[in-house]
Amino acid sequence: MKIFYILENEKGTILVIGLMILVLLTVLGLSTTTTTVTYTHIAGNEKFYKMAFYATEAATAYVAADTTLYDGDNITVGGKLYFPDRDNSSTEYSLDGGSTQRFRGDVEYIGEMELPEDSGYEVGLYTAHEYKMTCLGFGPRNSEIQTEMGFYRIGF
Repeated sequence: MKIFYILENEKGTILVIGLMILVLLTVLGLSTTTTTVTYTHIAGNEKFYKMAFYATEAATAYVAADTTLYDGDNITVGGKLYFPDRDNSSTEYSLDGGSTQRFRGDVEYIGEMELPEDSGYEVGLYTAHEYKMTCLGFGPRNSEIQTEMGFYRIGF
């Protein structure tokens, strides 16, 4: 008879249910916090890599503005000219005056190529010179992006 009396006693049931709900809400809160912290780190890393990518874009504009990197002095197949310092391949150009966004790279002469169709230049009179530009962009927290692109110039 005493066994049935213990089973019929429901005192403390609310306490156990309340503790189970509290544990469930705590686990849910911790997982939400972990997810939020992870997504915050992802967003931060994406920002840093975008800054590095924008540095490579600035390097592209730098090469377009500095025509001496792809003029008549750079027409040896396999020859490279470094930028921003032609003599030192490790010199970096800082975009913000500090070390947050920087770039460096090289322009390599690939060789002569046929004039592109519809270029507007007479075939046989002009020659297209093909180049490959490699740009390295650096951002905060050691973020680094490398882009390679080809371009040509038309000359005699």
